[in-house]
Amino acid sequence: MPDTTIKTEILIHDLKVPISVIDAGAKSLLNRQDSYGPLTDKQIKVLKRIIRNTLTTKRLVNDVLELGRSREGVMIISDFPVSHLVTCVLVEIFDLSDPGAAETIRKIKTYDELNRVVQACGTKLSFNPKAWRTMVHLDEAKVRQILRNLVTNAVKHRSSFVEISGSIEEKQLILKVKDDGRGIPPSDHQRIFETYFTTGSSIESAIQSHGLGLAGVMVLLKDMGGTLTLNSDDGKGAEFIVAIPL
Repeated sequence: MPDTTIKTEILIHDLKVPISVIDAGAKSLLNRQDSYGPLTDKQIKVLKRIIRNTLTTKRLVNDVLELGRSREGVMIISDFPVSHLVTCVLVEIFDLSDPGAAETIRKIKTYDELNRVVQACGTKLSFNPKAWRTMVHLDEAKVRQILRNLVTNAVKHRSSFVEISGSIEEKQLILKVKDDGRGIPPSDHQRIFETYFTTGSSIESAIQSHGLGLAGVMVLLKDMGGTLTLNSDDGKGAEFIVAIPL
């Protein structure tokens, strides 16, 4: 009998085309009003919401595909500076929450200037200058997904700030993401890594809160030989520490 097993990754990959069509259509209506007709303020608001959500969906699709490749043992290794990794993650995050800030970040050339811009948005960078300039040899797509997931979670759970720091120690890339939110009680430290688990909330809120979940981060780290450590307590914020062998 023929193999009738349907791979989830194939179905997810097929979502890319309709998502792109929706995105392109909304952008055309928004940016080509001379051809399609003028829009009201409410219509513009709706179209921008559609574009933001198609971007979110695209990233979720790509993240699922990356997890699938990781499970198959596929690694695409390249050389890239830590500064590029962090800047790209910040652009991806601010693209959804503050497009103006994202556009500014794309043009920034120095660490100090970048730090000033993101601090105004409640995010602080604390990188060793040498580590910031270091060229690392890793699977960039996977490391970006890991850092983006952690920073996105921290932004959603913070009270007032998120701190992203990094260093190179004992031939490992160390990345730390810290927030000053309500924290995670020790009894939930293991459960927090389960897909879509979140403390005291519904499954819908969990999906919004954690995307593919910290479980996805754990899969990618395991496949790269890395580790994830959680420092947190109820009411004391949370700090996630990633260590990836170079």
